Amino acid sequence: MDFWGDEQFSFFESVLFSALGHSVEVIETQFLAGGDINTAAQVFSSEGVFFVKWNHTDQAINMFETEAKGLNLLRQTDTAVIPEVIGYGCYQDKSYLVLSYIDSGKLTDDYWDLLGQSLAEIHSHTQPTFGLSFNNYIGSLPQNNQPVANGFTFFFEQRLLPQAGLAFYNELLSKATYEALLRLRDRLPDLLPAERPALLHGDLWSGNVMITEDGAPALIDPAVYYGFREADLAHTRLFGGFDSRFYDAYNEAFPLEAGFDERVPIYNLYPLLVHVNLFGSGYVSGVERILKPF
Repeated sequence: MDFWGDEQFSFFESVLFSALGHSVEVIETQFLAGGDINTAAQVFSSEGVFFVKWNHTDQAINMFETEAKGLNLLRQTDTAVIPEVIGYGCYQDKSYLVLSYIDSGKLTDDYWDLLGQSLAEIHSHTQPTFGLSFNNYIGSLPQNNQPVANGFTFFFEQRLLPQAGLAFYNELLSKATYEALLRLRDRLPDLLPAERPALLHGDLWSGNVMITEDGAPALIDPAVYYGFREADLAHTRLFGGFDSRFYDAYNEAFPLEAGFDERVPIYNLYPLLVHVNLFGSGYVSGVERILKPF
């Protein structure tokens, strides 16, 4: 929390006025823990309950704008519950994003099946090229989405190489590890299936998946783009927390090529490198272990 009392209520009433177009009375606020980048709150108002997050950094308004676009893109698939974008902008020295608030519920017997089916439906949405019509962010790091026709080129040049280059420049990766990653470029067509571009959540770990009050799956904090669908599924394996029924339901709805388990480490080079650049050398050993054969 970075402000208190009347200033806090004034901020929330002002951003809700901008988002809704009329005056709103803020009744109560509850600051929420868990974000690494932004500050967030549950805001109770005369117009309902909202989720508001904000940041002071210069790039925050662009981050919130691209997050809003990503959420809207996922909402268009009409699958899992996705927060509704109410508005975003700047007020005084803060950039903000206002979303509908999703109440959490308890795990139901069919939750994991529904989540697997929903993700498969999202992944069924495609376009001619890999990438996206706008760039966005993975965490606080820029994520380039320049559209290209070749998925292997996209994965290497716009996912692996920028993160590895940043880590090498900051002396977090050794020269040997960086050169091993460069050798991976020409091997990718032999290691990964050549599938069509799929709409991805882009940052799919257990912290970005919710259970709604009705027991339905909800997805938050995306870093969307069109890429290899297995990248989303691999990301769910990085930190765990997903039941086997999720993978079974997904595979029944949208079967994977044989050998997915062996491909998981290659896809997870990207989120691991992101973690190296965001959180430091504690994640380097994971990158080195994956690249050792190369």
